[in-house]
Amino acid sequence: MRVVRIDLEYDGAGFRGFAPQPGVRTVGGELQSALTRLVGEVRLSAGGRTDAGVHALGQVVSFATDAPRPVGELQRALNAVLGEDLYVRTVMEVDEGFDARRSARSRRYGYAIWNSSRPNIWERHLMWHIDDPLDVMAMAEACEVLVGRHDFAAFRTHRSQDDHEITTTRRVQTAKWYRDEARAEVVRFEIEADAFLRHMVRTVVGSGVRVGLGKQPRDSIARMLAAGERASAGPTAPAHGLTLLGVTYDDGIPAPATSEPDRRSSAEGELN
Repeated sequence: MRVVRIDLEYDGAGFRGFAPQPGVRTVGGELQSALTRLVGEVRLSAGGRTDAGVHALGQVVSFATDAPRPVGELQRALNAVLGEDLYVRTVMEVDEGFDARRSARSRRYGYAIWNSSRPNIWERHLMWHIDDPLDVMAMAEACEVLVGRHDFAAFRTHRSQDDHEITTTRRVQTAKWYRDEARAEVVRFEIEADAFLRHMVRTVVGSGVRVGLGKQPRDSIARMLAAGERASAGPTAPAHGLTLLGVTYDDGIPAPATSEPDRRSSAEGELN
């Protein structure tokens, strides 16, 4: 039995999330359907969850198969049958114990905001449009407290799919807000953690935006963490500004995307 790893990217606008669902178009459903035609029935494991409308530059998927098809040929065949909004960047054979979800050490997401009174019609499905000026320095300072191991119960969605989990504690390695150096209208948020709760990143973004708009003080994120109640945090930011940037593993091979390329210059689930 071979284990195959696929690194892919996709524009999430045309998908109802990743997980295969009957009757709707999903990333996992499209990929599974294509693989069934090419190598037979497989069971997919994904490094990061993505909701409807969420994009990916560095998604990782793995599956086991007995099919002998060479990985280079499989990559070409997949890109020939998948839609133009889903692209397979690499296909490689990996160790038998590799699992894209269980073997992941961290996931990294990015969120993009178009901060201008002028609309951006060309990238409207890649960025959240906010008219009023944002105080990015205040947002950055407020979110510094997220780094470290904390209980993030305040930042998950109501009636979360994570309710069955033993703990809502996660370890965040980086969390930073900044303006894009090349485009002053674009405000970005990047966060990396061992794992995420459902909608955690989008709720952190919505809370940070309230600080940036002057509707909450800079210490509000710390108080939300301490409260541990969803009602204490800000709104859940729209899905379309979120992109899964990459997944990291012990083998030192991350998903191909290490930063958002200029061609996207816009936009980060687990499901976020």
